[in-house]
Amino acid sequence: MVSVPTRKEEVTTSQAAPVKPGPIFRGFLAYQRWADNLAEITGKGAQWAVIPTVAVGFINVVLRYVGQWRGIRLTSNAVIELQWYLYSLIFLLGFNYILKHQINVRVDFWFANQSKKRKAMIDFFGHMIALIPFAMIGLWVSIPQVVTSWSLNEQSPDADGLPRAPIKTMIAVAFALLLIQAFAEMVKLYTVLVEPEELAEVEEELEQPTRIE
Repeated sequence: MVSVPTRKEEVTTSQAAPVKPGPIFRGFLAYQRWADNLAEITGKGAQWAVIPTVAVGFINVVLRYVGQWRGIRLTSNAVIELQWYLYSLIFLLGFNYILKHQINVRVDFWFANQSKKRKAMIDFFGHMIALIPFAMIGLWVSIPQVVTSWSLNEQSPDADGLPRAPIKTMIAVAFALLLIQAFAEMVKLYTVLVEPEELAEVEEELEQPTRIE
């Protein structure tokens, strides 16, 4: 005797079946994982940039005071500019890392009380309306400046200063990294909105000490 499953059993079975993403969405998930890995690499680079920044700053201070004591100039504009070049790299390489881990500072009294899906919807449309256009505008403005700087071999206006093209290039790179990660965050937020979340590596908001909501 063959037992026929009831409608309730059919519904339960269909709900328990795992949802498999299609080939297009699998491509989006692969892109999201690649972008997240890239953010981790640049984030580590930003962290390591702190060490030479502090070292150059310390050396610059020591040389300045020793030079004043001896009555000679031991430092130069190149050392001073190298210090703020490295300081700038900490932020420029950390844009996408900060976005990935959601440790950017937020000040609001409404977003924190919303459900997870409502938060995802707010961030999804916020990224679409504000973040992605902002990154694109940043690229549109900075790339011509980078091209001009390299073509003119732009140098510092101060004596013994450093060339300007490398640090201007990093500004464009930072906006590109931000745009790449913004699209990856869109994939994560989409998975939260449509379920199931396990299709993407969605960051859990467990420890965010620098985030103010």
